[in-house]
Amino acid sequence: MKYTVLSLFPEIADAFFSTSIMAKAVSRGVIEYQSINIRDYALDKHKTCDDAPYGGGAGMLMLLEPLSRALAAAGAGTPGKRAIYLSPSGRMFTQELAKELAKEQELILICGRYEGIDQRVIDLYVDDEISIGDYVLSSGETAALVLIDASYRLLDGVISPESLNEESFSGGLLEYPQYTRPEIYDSIQGEMRAPEILLSGHHENIRRWRLKKRVEKTLANRPDLLRRGMEKGLFDDETCKIIDEAASVTEGL
Repeated sequence: MKYTVLSLFPEIADAFFSTSIMAKAVSRGVIEYQSINIRDYALDKHKTCDDAPYGGGAGMLMLLEPLSRALAAAGAGTPGKRAIYLSPSGRMFTQELAKELAKEQELILICGRYEGIDQRVIDLYVDDEISIGDYVLSSGETAALVLIDASYRLLDGVISPESLNEESFSGGLLEYPQYTRPEIYDSIQGEMRAPEILLSGHHENIRRWRLKKRVEKTLANRPDLLRRGMEKGLFDDETCKIIDEAASVTEGL
């Protein structure tokens, strides 16, 4: 997988690719990365990349020509390269979409600034407009890093498959609560203990406890995920029974 990031501030993405798990993935050749500074393709000596929008209105737009030239240099529009514009107007980014993007050969990510980019660039080069949420950012780089972080970790050789199996959104549920040392913590609210069942060594009881907690947490925080999972038939009989029991308890409160 290769990520090509087009940005007015490529140092933001560069820092991400040079740290932590990502840096290890790059060094092992699992990930390739290229940053392209859009200003390098500006047409004047001042490296101008923005101008006022036609029709009036607040703010500025990224100029068509520098961004178009940068995309052409990145090979946008050729097979195996999927160009994505990070935009609050795009379709919502989800774990399912992250899995889809992780199967691509190369993602070309356009980091917007100002009020956005000229629509003609979108019409010419962009395969997808993707939004990371119902809010507006000043930095397209931030949105691009969210997409990169969610997708690259799904590639073979980055994170162990066991770590991915029961995390949030796998199987339609959120992740269960996690605990580690110390077993007993003396807090300002008193003694807090890790659940005894996690210290029991009884793997089947731990599995059932974790499944129950996943259901309870999803019901409390994201009931929409449970509804979607039920509609899609994601849950086995055991999980459905726990969902029914948890829902009946919630309704009785």
